[in-house]
Amino acid sequence: MMERIYLDWNATTPLRPEARAAMIGAMDLVGNPSSVHAEGRAAKALVERARAQVAAALGAEGADIVFVSGATEAAALACAGRGLVCSDVEHEAVSAWCDVALPAPDGRVAVADPAMTTLQLANSETGIVQDLPEGLAVSDVTQAFGKIPFAFNWLGCDMALVSAHKLGGPKGIGALVIRRGLDVAAQLKGGGQEMGRRAGTENIIGIAGFGAAAEAAARDLAGGVWDGVAKVRDVLESALSDGGEGIISVGKGMARLPNTLCMIAPGWKGETQVMQMDLAGFAVSAGSACSSGKVRASKVLRAMGYDEGLAASALRVSLGPDVTEDQALRFAEAWTKARDRHRSRAA
Repeated sequence: MMERIYLDWNATTPLRPEARAAMIGAMDLVGNPSSVHAEGRAAKALVERARAQVAAALGAEGADIVFVSGATEAAALACAGRGLVCSDVEHEAVSAWCDVALPAPDGRVAVADPAMTTLQLANSETGIVQDLPEGLAVSDVTQAFGKIPFAFNWLGCDMALVSAHKLGGPKGIGALVIRRGLDVAAQLKGGGQEMGRRAGTENIIGIAGFGAAAEAAARDLAGGVWDGVAKVRDVLESALSDGGEGIISVGKGMARLPNTLCMIAPGWKGETQVMQMDLAGFAVSAGSACSSGKVRASKVLRAMGYDEGLAASALRVSLGPDVTEDQALRFAEAWTKARDRHRSRAA
């Protein structure tokens, strides 16, 4: 059987053993966290422990951690009805609630009015890292969380969005981080859970997994795990850049996530590359996992100034700590051979 090599860590990550163990333990708790009896208090204690774990991993001690279903819901809670502006490099979960008015000619965004702007810390497609201005309204730190050092309390923004499954936690759980004292109106109303910001019985299994994953991710980051990932990414980037004339490495030389590589092979459709690499045993993507299944050019690359043809010819490879240099070079070899076949047919 062909060995599958997973190179789509920005879409979602494998579940960490620590998260799995915490989730299995949470399944044995019968109580509702809103109940005052012993069983309810045990469930509540689990939620609060996870809240403290996420806050510590984010450097957000003293901020409010509001558990939600994921970064998409966090974006709606933070941005809906506020008249915020953003650029087209933002994830669609954010830009859907904002006026897309800010240019991003090289992937970097200049902010004129931070209090009325949302700006991501790192881009999921290109890996480009932004310099966030003081006083920013909202930042999507989902892709940066656990991969690069930062602290919410140092960023100077009012709110931040995070999702558990981007750092080894389960899917279907995330959080909105809110500067203490800031009022945010609930969109889901009912029992008043999550400090009155998000009604509904807490997903204690997902929350437990999120807390454990966040703690483990912070430990890995502090231990230099992602420095090793960056070295593998650089080896892969060099190998792919040698795969033919005209290959463009988006964001090369700029501050980027340590695991992310976005390559443009002009004239070779990104979705075709994804399918050919899938058949060869490699999982990669043509952009954000939430939009790459749609046959269209990347709006992020279009915002950066690439024309429709180039933006439609991009491939994203995103690595994790489990990816070895040998596996990365095997991908480079397979990709280069497929690229050569495409060029010979097009000639």
